[in-house]
Amino acid sequence: MPPSTANEVEPGDVEHILRETKTIALVGASANPRRDSHEVMRFLQGKGYRVIPVNPGLAGGDLNGEKVYATLGDIPEKIDMVDIFRNSEAAGAVVDEAIAIGARYVWMQLGVVNNEAATRARAAGLKIVMNRCPKIEIPKLGM
Repeated sequence: MPPSTANEVEPGDVEHILRETKTIALVGASANPRRDSHEVMRFLQGKGYRVIPVNPGLAGGDLNGEKVYATLGDIPEKIDMVDIFRNSEAAGAVVDEAIAIGARYVWMQLGVVNNEAATRARAAGLKIVMNRCPKIEIPKLGM
């Protein structure tokens, strides 16, 4: 049974997504170690995830040992989850890109909610999490 609103997550979806994900595209990655996106990228890498940074301003460079790409479509490999560190309005276009590249999951960070984009993602068969952070969820799940 689908959630009653696009902002809800099915019971067990968060754990399922985090356990099934191997490769994450982190949209809005920052080279500044004081930024949340940088800290979350390093945390996820430390948990064994492959995290590919996406930031047009840093494209072609290296961040935490990974090549930075300008867009999701530029990444030459399969992405399981797209982690969005952009504002709620900008998240819509990122979700559309995630659908286009065949990602399985979309994760919008704390403070990022876009119900219309979530509805499009679900209609395309993607699972979506909004307004949560995997750096907070992983320890809660004992992972």
